[in-house]
Amino acid sequence: MAALWSIHRGEPKIHRIALSKPETPAAQTVGKFVPNTMESSCPEITALLDRIEAFLQGEDIRFSLNAVRIDLCSAFQQKVLRAEYAIPRGRISTYGLIAEHVGHPKAARAVGMALASNPFPIVVPCHRAIRYDGALGGYQGGLKMKRILLEMEGIDFHDADHVAIRTFYYGDRRMVV
Repeated sequence: MAALWSIHRGEPKIHRIALSKPETPAAQTVGKFVPNTMESSCPEITALLDRIEAFLQGEDIRFSLNAVRIDLCSAFQQKVLRAEYAIPRGRISTYGLIAEHVGHPKAARAVGMALASNPFPIVVPCHRAIRYDGALGGYQGGLKMKRILLEMEGIDFHDADHVAIRTFYYGDRRMVV
């Protein structure tokens, strides 16, 4: 993984976290957003990246939104990211239920797009949102990584692409499996 960060109001803040993919290293992804970046860190950023690494190794870690520049996102994306951030480990929701929760009941696709461009994966656990039918939907780290993260959090699957969970966060809707 790689992080794009700067000092904001006297504190280091993350602008974007990039996850590596088999075909694209994370540093290359960050370089697309800001060409000619310098590799550097500070104790706060290193500590956050270490915590993300521990999360990816299976530790139950909750992150603070104070470490990221969520204020750089649109008002709608901020609502979606905050709603997604509130979903506890081991729970999932759907794009549609999140849309309802943020006051835009017909905006499931817009929620999906807001999560697809989530600049803070893992810190804002966008892997916890799926389609209404239990299918994984998408994930910027790839569907294999999304499934691994959900399984690590205790989510069961009934086939390769569909979760076996029957209830969703932000609603009492039940999924038929």
